Amino acid sequence: MESVEKQLVGALARNWWVLLLRGVAAVVFGVMAWTMPPSQSIETLVLVFGAYAFVDGSLQVWTALAERRERDNWMLLMLWGLVGIGAGVMTFSVPELTAVALLFYIAVWAIAKGVLEIIAAIRLRKEITGEWLLILGGIISIVFGGFLMANPAEGAIALLWIIAMYAFVFGLLFIVLAFKLKKVGASA
Repeated sequence: MESVEKQLVGALARNWWVLLLRGVAAVVFGVMAWTMPPSQSIETLVLVFGAYAFVDGSLQVWTALAERRERDNWMLLMLWGLVGIGAGVMTFSVPELTAVALLFYIAVWAIAKGVLEIIAAIRLRKEITGEWLLILGGIISIVFGGFLMANPAEGAIALLWIIAMYAFVFGLLFIVLAFKLKKVGASA
């Protein structure tokens, strides 16, 4: 029987393009947040964030469901995606969120996502090279979430720039990881 780590690598390598799409979506979200005029309301940020989190989570759930018959560990992938979908749904369910409430939604989402990414990377460390990108992405997610929780009084403009930087860097890391996994899949 194949190890859980090999199964996860196989699932991610076969669906490398989903990670690529998630990375591109994060980069696009980051650029949109950077270029949004300061006069734009926080409601716009709420909707853009909600759409990004929902799309990111949906793509991860799709990967999990596509692999569920062949892999024992598809539930980890599913949980990873459901965290994003949950953040998106919560954001759209209460669009009149204040900046502080949005900040805590984003912080909890980033921390949960970061923990799951580090767990996945640790399980993959013997199977692929470059797993440190996933660990780095997880650490960045946790630090970002912790920073947002520690500084809830910061202005909406500062929040917008922090979120944009996080999404951009995270997206770039996922794009690089996707191409690394594509190579793993091609060599398998």
